[in-house]
Amino acid sequence: MYIDPGRDAWEVFKSLPRDQPIQMLNLVKLKPQADYPEGHPDHGKDLSGLDAYRAYGRTTAHIFKRLGGKQIWAGKPQVMVTGPDAEAWDIAFIAEYSSSEAFIAMVRDPEYRVLVAHRTAGVADSRLLRLEPVSDLGEGFGE
Repeated sequence: MYIDPGRDAWEVFKSLPRDQPIQMLNLVKLKPQADYPEGHPDHGKDLSGLDAYRAYGRTTAHIFKRLGGKQIWAGKPQVMVTGPDAEAWDIAFIAEYSSSEAFIAMVRDPEYRVLVAHRTAGVADSRLLRLEPVSDLGEGFGE
């Protein structure tokens, strides 16, 4: 299960160009029941993983927007056509940032670091893939 970036992947992310727009493909599998740590205001409130993830989005939206982030695509996963059945996702979206520096600033923001507890409480597994936007798509796939 993957919730947060691994150290090696984070180092590679930071080594890539930081001054150009990036897109982040997000695939999220939610927990049936949110798992807030003891002492968190939402601990023991019987919230679903979806409730917790929505709280994450709602409470961090102002940070995301302040740093120039925007959601550019969202879709509702239906069936894994190619790939393992175990990798069924509940949420899929692409977020765009003006630069990787903006993304780094978001995850280092002190307020964000507190609010990300909602994401941790609600997410069972996830994938986050950094993408370089391509403007000339060509006529076929993968060009």
